Amino acid sequence: MPIDFALYMPKSWTEDADRREKAKVPADLVFKTKPELALELIARAIEDKIPGEIVLVDSAYGNSSEFRNTVRAHGLDFGVAIQASTKIWPLDKMGRRRGDPIGAQDLGVKLGRRAFRRLTWRIGTNGKLSSRFAFRRVKVAHDDGTEAKDREPLWLVIEWPEGEGKPTKFVLTTLPRRLTKKAIVRIIMERWRTERAYEELKGELGLDHFEGRSFPGWHHHISVVLCCYAFIVSERVRLFPPPARRQTAGRTISLAA
Repeated sequence: MPIDFALYMPKSWTEDADRREKAKVPADLVFKTKPELALELIARAIEDKIPGEIVLVDSAYGNSSEFRNTVRAHGLDFGVAIQASTKIWPLDKMGRRRGDPIGAQDLGVKLGRRAFRRLTWRIGTNGKLSSRFAFRRVKVAHDDGTEAKDREPLWLVIEWPEGEGKPTKFVLTTLPRRLTKKAIVRIIMERWRTERAYEELKGELGLDHFEGRSFPGWHHHISVVLCCYAFIVSERVRLFPPPARRQTAGRTISLAA
């Protein structure tokens, strides 16, 4: 369930003194990018001892090497979407870089359809949810001030959906190699819960209905919405309790956050 939000304010707001005064924006607030705001939320959750071991985000955050490195510095694993054009080095079985950097999508095309295996990650309302995936050990090719040899090897998970002419989705993850590929796919696919929460927050609780112009007012609105959603989740758990069987490492709910 969602527990925290941050309001992104573009420079057209943070650098406009008149707007800030009218909207009661705090004097110490400065412009921050969305990845920077996300990292603050993560740090706050860690400080508050919120349980969770894995950060799952879309490519707006996953493309940032600073975001990925900071998540790792917090001791967390990640499963981050990246753009098709993101350059990576494929690694051989000894963990050595092979060839020049190549785009994630180009690597998928080069591997060919036979390298992709169909995996099912959960049962949806209309049946099994499955797609074709390929896994490759890689290092990201970017200029973040670190030597390529010192960068962490990652899984690149490439998805080639049915009916597409080439792979379309790409995820970098630090999940350990001892996990099965099916377990890794199940975990990184847990990001659907974020989209589901947004749908419910907007459709049922008016998340997007705030029409004020006050910085404190927006935060009051969000706080009320989150409290209402927390009540709904608690009622669901009370009326439809989860299975009593022990959660294992293969159970995505115990891992993803």
